[in-house]
Amino acid sequence: MQNRKDQLEAFGKLLDIMDEIREKCPWDQKQTLQSLRHLTIEETYELGDAILDNDLSEIKKELGDLLLHIVFYAKIASETNHFDIADVIQGINNKLVHRHPHVFGDVKAETEEEVAKNWEKLKLKEGKKSILEGVPKSLPALVKASRIQDKAASAGFDWENAKQVFEKVQEEIQELKEEVEHNNIEKTEAEFGDVLFSLINYARFIHVDPESALERTNKKFIKRFQFIEKEVAKAGKNLAHLSLDEMDIYWEKSKDYYH
Repeated sequence: MQNRKDQLEAFGKLLDIMDEIREKCPWDQKQTLQSLRHLTIEETYELGDAILDNDLSEIKKELGDLLLHIVFYAKIASETNHFDIADVIQGINNKLVHRHPHVFGDVKAETEEEVAKNWEKLKLKEGKKSILEGVPKSLPALVKASRIQDKAASAGFDWENAKQVFEKVQEEIQELKEEVEHNNIEKTEAEFGDVLFSLINYARFIHVDPESALERTNKKFIKRFQFIEKEVAKAGKNLAHLSLDEMDIYWEKSKDYYH
């Protein structure tokens, strides 16, 4: 690990490199805040994948890519005299100090829950009209539901225990089942959404991140399915021509390799 002096020198070198490629590279010269947006989103998802895989080497690489984007945005804004990287850093410095009065002030907060509640109160004092304003509109629906519930809970709008939430899940599943039986497409969709929302809420109570849990299941399914494809090919068979019972034999075998 490098000391603070080396860290600052490395960051300064990144700023110098950014200045030079912005001046001399045709691709970098053409980039705007808008053109970089989709690339930044892609890099964020790549970082998320690396974190799920617990690949520290890849996490380091993806963090570097994201840091480059931050420096790039600040460089572009500095060219129009709106702000530069120092303004970005000072802004987050000020925010962190302001929103951690239990660290830098005389406010007491001894638990994670107390910190979260103080955080949301400070946001409202800063001019936000609703606690839910801080949830980005463009978040994927599953992640958005989780953040909405976190923020509502920080205001005291919450269940008392996990048992109550699980009972709500069961209630919503029963309502979904009834609408499916009635073949009411519109209400079925609404009830399905309620089931997902309540399951995401339950995940919070049992300390599971629903997005990570689902993505881990996605990855596991992909590995198992690809295992089946390889095994079927080795046997000289066609997956599409197998019966469900035959597929199930391969599926059970895949579980020995991918848990």
